Amino acid sequence: MQKIRKGDKVVVLTGKDKGRSGEVVKVMPKEDKAVVRGVNLVRRHQKQSAQTEGGIISMEAPIHLSNLAVADPKDGKPTRVGFQVQKDGKKVRVAKRSGETIDG
Repeated sequence: MQKIRKGDKVVVLTGKDKGRSGEVVKVMPKEDKAVVRGVNLVRRHQKQSAQTEGGIISMEAPIHLSNLAVADPKDGKPTRVGFQVQKDGKKVRVAKRSGETIDG
């Protein structure tokens, strides 16, 4: 079970985008990286093809998971993630900061 998943609200802890937050678009567990919407933007030179127009485009580059923290559901500040088994046997992620469950 991963601590950061697709659709999570995360906060960037270090780097050029420190303090910025966004939604996780894609997680790559093998590389320990994630793509976050609107964070770590890079400009790419793209050659023109039949489908796409050429020019310089901005896109999100993957960012290492160690530089991300899940945003607390209560106040939006970065928090660590723990796991808890509920009474019905379901394992859920819990914010260490407020104790709230992250996934419904």
